[in-house]
Amino acid sequence: MAAQPSPYAGQESRAIKALSDSEIDDLANGRGMGLAKAGELNGYPGPIHVLDMGAELGLTQDQRAALAAIKDRMSAAAKPLGSEIIARERTLDEQFATGRITKPKLAALTSAIGTLQARLRAIHLAAHLETKEVLSAAQIARYNALRGYGAGAAPDTPAHGHTMKGHGG
Repeated sequence: MAAQPSPYAGQESRAIKALSDSEIDDLANGRGMGLAKAGELNGYPGPIHVLDMGAELGLTQDQRAALAAIKDRMSAAAKPLGSEIIARERTLDEQFATGRITKPKLAALTSAIGTLQARLRAIHLAAHLETKEVLSAAQIARYNALRGYGAGAAPDTPAHGHTMKGHGG
């Protein structure tokens, strides 16, 4: 049987092997990266998407202000956590690259990364929770329809060519 190339082929030249340039950029800039799908796909819209669709949703000025504040709080909390995840991933990568990794270092680094990732996900999900409180049921229904969610949307097909990746949640 012939050897098959790994799906990881080419990734060995990455600055941090476990993260693509896009993932590093998303983490550094507080983007959602699909971390809030549990909210998004269950009727809890994200503040950035809602603000982007403000005209279609008929947002009031008060709603826009409240959503902007949610977005700003989310971003302010997410960016430092994203930067810390990048730093810990860099350290983990360097430990492997230099051959200095030990089981205790591995356990400590992966535990820290996991904790940071959980906190980051909670920040994005909390923003979705807060966003729902600002919107009417009709606005949420319209949002879901515009995003392609529900009976009329094909499974796993993003609405209007958009995906969650890179949109802050």
